[in-house]
Amino acid sequence: MILEYASLLKSLPDAGIVRIFAEMSNKPFNAFAMAQAQFDKVASTLGLDRGTVDLLRYPMREYHFCLPVRMDDGSVKVFRGFRVQHNDARGPAKGGIRFHPEETIDTVRALSMWMTWKCAVANLPLGGGKGGVICDPHNLSMQEQENICRAYVRQISRDVGPLRDVPAPDVMTSGQHMLWMLDEYEQIHGGHFPGVITGKPVGMGGSLGRTEATGYGVVYALREALREMKVDPKDTIASVQGFGNVAQYAIEMYNQIGGTVVAVSCWDQQDQQPYTFIRKDGIDLTELRNVTDRFGGIDKAQAESLGYTRTNGKAWIEQDVDVLMPCALENSITADNAGRISEQVKIIAEGANGPTTPEADQAFHERGILVLPDFLANAGGVTCSYLEQVQSNTNYFWEKSEVLTKLDRMMTSAFADVSKMARKRKLYMRDAAYTIAIARVAQACKERGWV
Repeated sequence: MILEYASLLKSLPDAGIVRIFAEMSNKPFNAFAMAQAQFDKVASTLGLDRGTVDLLRYPMREYHFCLPVRMDDGSVKVFRGFRVQHNDARGPAKGGIRFHPEETIDTVRALSMWMTWKCAVANLPLGGGKGGVICDPHNLSMQEQENICRAYVRQISRDVGPLRDVPAPDVMTSGQHMLWMLDEYEQIHGGHFPGVITGKPVGMGGSLGRTEATGYGVVYALREALREMKVDPKDTIASVQGFGNVAQYAIEMYNQIGGTVVAVSCWDQQDQQPYTFIRKDGIDLTELRNVTDRFGGIDKAQAESLGYTRTNGKAWIEQDVDVLMPCALENSITADNAGRISEQVKIIAEGANGPTTPEADQAFHERGILVLPDFLANAGGVTCSYLEQVQSNTNYFWEKSEVLTKLDRMMTSAFADVSKMARKRKLYMRDAAYTIAIARVAQACKERGWV
């Protein structure tokens, strides 16, 4: 299906891409098809040669493997795992490993491609990679999760490393998962290699500030956007999708710069559906954290006793706010719900990866809503991962204030580059970010003599 419409995209504006995806609406959503469509549009604008296009629209390497794991009841269950290295022309591949029951290889391919652009737009000497295991940690003991982590590394240990491919945590994985993986890698290779993985616990080679980095980075970019718009953050209110790590720290930093969050949504494991929690005078982050589980699920009864109104999980997008922050999973804002966004919304800051479909993007472009694209807005995580990697490879340790200062400076610089490109060429922010990122990666491939 991708090959059937790929050639059409070169000559199409946003509306053309939207039309193609509308024609595909009767088919299952494919994140990789969307990632390729976004790439093809910019590649055409840049006038990239055929060889470069063919190289960059597919992963350079991908691995599929079966993970036989001993379960607590003594049985053996086989899980499926993936690792995709999209491009490493600018440096070692970089990207998280996610545990999710609905993981697919096409999602991992898309995320690895987006990681390539994310690292490039942040001007990091890294390429893009991603990994995943089809499993549900909610239904696994910690011992079973450890067994999955170690089985995963046994399959991939020859194909990752400090100078080759550096994984990190992602959806439903944590520093503990990374530490199990690091330990297995070091046992296999017989030495200490803390730079092989990032997102580690601080006491085991992790970086101070890493926990906050992605969420803080979203708001660093948002702060710069508001500054350009001459809007005081104190005069803004926001609604946030998700209440995991990214969302919580985005809210924390947004509160620090003076903004008020009035709604958050989260997934309820017991009811197997999302809910939105609303308090018009502003949520209290500390009290909500106190009634939240480790997966970001808010306890319904306790939240309601604290004065929050609970409603359906789609309500977060319908609030009369200035800022929307989608900080959950991809494909969250579509043609079906984009029309429910309030006329008051000025900015959408994408904390999640790929939360907005091309159809919705086109609608926001027409409405004049400023979208801070995911691979710019949420690049704080990979930027801090890079800082952790540098520390681990040099056996050095920075204080938290120094890490966050470096993070702020690098995110501000990345935003300035994209904003300047958008103004200079009269581009949509996402197109400007893609233009910078793809041009940098294409240039690296050319200078290496690959194309």
